[in-house]
Amino acid sequence: MQGIPFVDLKAQYNSISLEIEDALKDIFSSCDFILGKKLEEFEKNFASFIQAKHAIGVGSGLDALVLSLLALDIGTGDEVIIPANTFIATALAISKTGAKPVLVDCEQETYNIDPSLIEPAINSRTKAIIPVHLTGQSVDMDYVLEIARKSNLHIIEDAAQAHGTFYKNKPCGSFGTTGCFSFYPGKNLGAYGDGGAITTNDDKLAKKIRQLRNYGQEAKYIHIEKGSNSRLDTIQAAILSVKLKHLKKWNTSRSTIAEKYINLLNGIGNIKFQTTKTFSTHIYHLFIIETSQRDKLQNYLQAANIQTGIHYPIPIHLQKAYVDLGYKEGDFPHAEFLAKHMLSLPIFPELSDENITYITNKIKDFFNKNL
Repeated sequence: MQGIPFVDLKAQYNSISLEIEDALKDIFSSCDFILGKKLEEFEKNFASFIQAKHAIGVGSGLDALVLSLLALDIGTGDEVIIPANTFIATALAISKTGAKPVLVDCEQETYNIDPSLIEPAINSRTKAIIPVHLTGQSVDMDYVLEIARKSNLHIIEDAAQAHGTFYKNKPCGSFGTTGCFSFYPGKNLGAYGDGGAITTNDDKLAKKIRQLRNYGQEAKYIHIEKGSNSRLDTIQAAILSVKLKHLKKWNTSRSTIAEKYINLLNGIGNIKFQTTKTFSTHIYHLFIIETSQRDKLQNYLQAANIQTGIHYPIPIHLQKAYVDLGYKEGDFPHAEFLAKHMLSLPIFPELSDENITYITNKIKDFFNKNL
């Protein structure tokens, strides 16, 4: 059996290579590289996909969060509530503005922020909540929206792992003041380099974000904001437009693969699965199993040429970069438990039944030898 990668970007490229090459020829022949027509086209299509009025292409998912915060005048002296169980970019964005990230624990079963812990963390300095739709499943947005409404807070959705996830009948990224997306290559909708987008229904805010991403310019050489250079380039936008046409099919494939994993691994060893809620679809950016023998299992699978991942082995509050927040081990027990137990298995739309069987058989072999 040939080695099985965690994500196979080559297989996806091979399936759409002619479409990609045609799109790139158009860009190269027009030399329309920055803020070009293909970017406008992608922004329009992505806004429609998310059911938002505006989509603004930016340089990365991190930039999407930073620019959202800056556009809402969140900065020094302010606080923003985020889950302890998330990629560090969610916290870094807040720190970049001078504001303070305030962590709350996640639900151990869903991995998403525990909404019941948000309200006790709110004080006079709190300006926003960033719910993270982790692994491809939505946070309970009705609960979060009600908290935000009562306390007059902004919601900035971190939808970096939720391209096409629906909460009830609406896509993630359409609920908050803004929605923030990453197009890192391994995402369900990934570019061939860095990229991101911000979605919003607020006309004035969209205009401000467009200025902030482009040196704060209202027009060329007329700067009304202290902006930055964070523009999704036209080449990446053209690639994303091609891939967006296939995204629903790819997301469906991921869900089918996840069902096969669950059926084949159910009752094996001490494995547990992420709980999925009826209010959310699940697009399985990641497929995660939990086991107390995580590290040994990962090593066993690696020896069988099966790549896996750990998301995330050190929670934010235990990272050296955030010792200044004053948190300690034990402050967020659910996030800490998951950091020691979660293992992400290979998942991508082109993963074959043969490979799924091989992976699950190796996992079964491991537990037959280690229980």
